[in-house]
Amino acid sequence: MSENVRFVRMGIGEGSVPYEEAWAEQQRLHALRVADEIPDTVLLLEHLPVYTAGKRTNPEDRPLDGTPVVEVNRGGEITWHGPGQLIGYPIVKLPDPIDVVAYVRRLEEALIRSCADFGLETTRVEGRSGVWVLGETIPDAVVDPSQVVEIGKLTLRMGLPLGIDPRLAGPEYAPSNAGQRGDDRKLAAIGVRVARGVTMHGFALNCNPDMTWFDRIVPCGIRDAGVASVTSELGRDFGVGEALPVVEKHLGEVFAELPEPAFAR
Repeated sequence: MSENVRFVRMGIGEGSVPYEEAWAEQQRLHALRVADEIPDTVLLLEHLPVYTAGKRTNPEDRPLDGTPVVEVNRGGEITWHGPGQLIGYPIVKLPDPIDVVAYVRRLEEALIRSCADFGLETTRVEGRSGVWVLGETIPDAVVDPSQVVEIGKLTLRMGLPLGIDPRLAGPEYAPSNAGQRGDDRKLAAIGVRVARGVTMHGFALNCNPDMTWFDRIVPCGIRDAGVASVTSELGRDFGVGEALPVVEKHLGEVFAELPEPAFAR
């Protein structure tokens, strides 16, 4: 797939893209990809500040001060997009039978590999989509069995228990945090939609955003974990421009690794 996927750098920095403009472009490209008029395409960009709410967002997780929120048709819950965050919107035709979990794992894998290149160790966490930095292990901690997630019933916050594609290589899942470590920190969020076999929405990687934007909401509806940025974890400024070519490279790699007849046209 890496030879056929097209990457479009839609705008970063002073060229940051309003959410509505990017959403319109996603819909346009989605229709073209469904009709096989374009190859698989990935939009990479930075947004002007905006809160977006997926279909499972709880009212109590929204801003309490009346800050506007854009309703979107992806999975997942509420999040923030804005300056300092690399956004990726893959418009990709999935093979039959559609395996949304395998697709999400591919996105996670590309971001985990990218973070390794940045010098940052990240992982997946059982029961939660996205890319995570684990909290520090608590000595002599007692695990709370009620908080342990069964790996076979992983949920993508879309309301359906889903199995894990065993074909996927990559880092093992960290066990769900049942009191054995400090708060985990989400570095990248993922929320997707698949319509007529073609993906929409995608991922957001926190590079060097103003993290106070997350204080008004409960990000992704998760109350027992935090959010982080590459900048805060590395202890140096790390901008979207530095992340962009690395993430593009690894997205191409993980899509190319899909077995035939995946992504066949």
